[in-house]
Amino acid sequence: MATVQKPASSSDSDPRYANINEKKRKRMLSNRESARRSRMKKQKLLEDLVNEVSALQKNNTQICEKIKFTTQRFVKMEASNSVLRAQVIELTESLQSLNSMLHMVEDLSGYDVDIPEIPDPLMKPWQLPCATQPICSTFDG
Repeated sequence: MATVQKPASSSDSDPRYANINEKKRKRMLSNRESARRSRMKKQKLLEDLVNEVSALQKNNTQICEKIKFTTQRFVKMEASNSVLRAQVIELTESLQSLNSMLHMVEDLSGYDVDIPEIPDPLMKPWQLPCATQPICSTFDG
C-alpha cells in the first residue's frame, strides 16, 4: 500500500502558526498535568476516606463492646437488687412476726416491753434505721 503524504500545509511552515501550535502543545501538556494532579488528589481523598471509615468502624466496635459489657453488669446488678429486695421483704415479715409475739408477751405478762416500730422499707427505704456505711464501687474493666 502506498503511503499518501499530505503536502506540507502553509500553516506548518508559516512562523505565524508555529506560535499557535506551540501554545496548543503547552496547553495540552498543562491540561494533562492538571488532570494527573486531579486524579492524584482524588485518589488521596479516597484513601483518606477509607482510613476514616476503618477508624470509625473500629471505634464503633469498641463502643459496642463497652455497651455490651455495661449491659451485662446492669443485668447482674438488677438481679442482685431483686434478691436483696426479696430478702428485705422476708426480714421485714420476720420482724413483724417477732413484734407480734412481743405484743402478745406484753399483753399476757402485763409488763411493758420496749417494742420498736418497724418502718416500711418498700415505701421509704432511705429512712431505714441502719448504721451508715460507705457505699463502695469497684470497676473491673
